[in-house]
Amino acid sequence: MDLTANLESIRQRIRTACDRCDREPNSITLLAVTKTHSSETVKAATDLGLTLFGENKVQEAKAKIPNCPGKARWHFIGHLQSNKCRDAVELFETIQSVDSLALAQEINKRAAAAAKTMRVLLEVNVAGEASKFGYKPEQMLAELKELNALPRLEIHGFMEIPPFTPVPEKSRPHFQKLRELKTEAESVLGAPLSVLSMGMSDDFEVAIEEGSTMIRVGTALFGPRAIRSKTEP
Repeated sequence: MDLTANLESIRQRIRTACDRCDREPNSITLLAVTKTHSSETVKAATDLGLTLFGENKVQEAKAKIPNCPGKARWHFIGHLQSNKCRDAVELFETIQSVDSLALAQEINKRAAAAAKTMRVLLEVNVAGEASKFGYKPEQMLAELKELNALPRLEIHGFMEIPPFTPVPEKSRPHFQKLRELKTEAESVLGAPLSVLSMGMSDDFEVAIEEGSTMIRVGTALFGPRAIRSKTEP
């Protein structure tokens, strides 16, 4: 693995995508997905200037994060079970996968106990896949004000994982829909939401063209994992 070359390739892909849609490359945040990768790999990435990392599993993060450089910042991007909320609130600065009011309430409870305000993104299952977690769009909009009223949560935007496809262009309608949902949500709240976390190793250029502000990249940066599901970044 040539991490330096991989990172430069990703940055060039970001620049090219931004050129196509008249955006500034510095408007795109790169989140490095470190699932199954070691703390030594995280350190190598921080040595190259990366500071934002994502983990899918609380238990793996709990073992890994204490051994990583202190300047690393962490987002939780996997499905979160209620019984893991206390650890997630402690370990992460942002939870990207809030997919129900009940989960949000539990995070709020644990954040209050920790005297912490928790940044969150709402995960939306735009395509309505039965195999995926995430809010149904209409349910998210219906519960948005109640979610926003939770005193220890700050809603910063949305996240999605579109259906797996080897053709990145097929993800475009799903990215468009999440962008439109963000606009609807901003109208409901009367306030801007700054984050659209969408786009992974194979399709982030399309996501950038459709308004993504944060891409979640694992394989293109660190190389393939030993076992990789079709829904992982």
